Amino acid sequence: MDLNEYQDKTIETAIYPSMGGIYGISYCALKLCGESGEVADKIGKVIRDENGCFTPDRKEALKAELGDVLWYVAQLSIQLGYPLEEVAQANLDKLASRKDRGVLGGSGDTR
Repeated sequence: MDLNEYQDKTIETAIYPSMGGIYGISYCALKLCGESGEVADKIGKVIRDENGCFTPDRKEALKAELGDVLWYVAQLSIQLGYPLEEVAQANLDKLASRKDRGVLGGSGDTR
């Protein structure tokens, strides 16, 4: 499955208030933050409870959360009018440019 196909399939399970416009964008952005926090929380528990060792169960739980993150990235991209593959390619292009210019490890959005 490619990224745009995945994005198209997310529409089948997208049920939230005010799809489109500022409310759809805000909802997706807020939920993306929440799901990203759940990923971080699960990793923190691996550090605390498993001495940094990822058991198969912990990895499966993380995979599920990463899927939720991906779903909201796909939906937010839809709300903004971008195919997910375009977002992914733009990110790769940006990082390649930074690497070529020797500023991959710096800071700032426009480096």
